[in-house]
Amino acid sequence: MTLTYAFSGDNMIAYISLRDIKAVFKRAFSRWSSVIPVNFSEIKNYESADIKIGFYHGDHGDGEPFDGVLGVLAHSFSPENGRFHLDAAETWTVDLESVRSKVAVDLESVATHEIGHILGLAHTSVKEAVMYPSLSPRTKKVDLKMDDVQGVQALYGSNPNFKYSSLLESENSSNYAIALKSRSSKWTISLLVLLFILFSIT
Repeated sequence: MTLTYAFSGDNMIAYISLRDIKAVFKRAFSRWSSVIPVNFSEIKNYESADIKIGFYHGDHGDGEPFDGVLGVLAHSFSPENGRFHLDAAETWTVDLESVRSKVAVDLESVATHEIGHILGLAHTSVKEAVMYPSLSPRTKKVDLKMDDVQGVQALYGSNPNFKYSSLLESENSSNYAIALKSRSSKWTISLLVLLFILFSIT
C-alpha cells in the first residue's frame, strides 16, 4: 500500500526552507514504512494527496483551533481526510543546536508522532515511545520503540525486511529495556476512518 502526501502551497513557515522541511518529513515517513508494508510518496498535487501537510495559526477552519506557543503542537486526521496541521505559532526547528529559543520544538519529532496518528494509533503510556502524548521543548524523540512498532504492526502487519532483533539491540543499548517487560502492546488502537488525536505538550 502506498499513501501520498503533499505540502500546502499557502500555509508553510518561511524561516525553515521547504527543502529542509521535506527532508524531515521524508525521514519521519521512512521510519514507519521500515516496520510496516506501507510506503509514502510525495506528490505535488495538494488536493489529491492522501495526507495534506501545512502550518496554521489559531482558528483555521477545522473546528480545532491552535492555542499559540506550546500547548497543542499539531493535530492530524487519518485518511481519507488526511489533514496534518502544525501550529505555526511554535518555534519550529530542524536543528536544535542552531536555535537558542527555550521553547524550540523539534519538527521531526512531532512529524514522526503525528504520522503514527495518521496510521491509526492513539497515545501510549510508555514514556520512551514516540507515541507518548507529551514532548518537552528542545527535545528530540524520533526513534520508534517496541511499543510503537507493536502497535502499528497490529494494524498493518510487518515489513518483510524488518527484524525485531535490531530493534531489541537498539533499545537495550539505549537503556530502554524496561519498556520490554510486557510483550503485549499498550496501544489503544482505533480503526475509525476520521480518527482525531491531539498531540499536546506539558
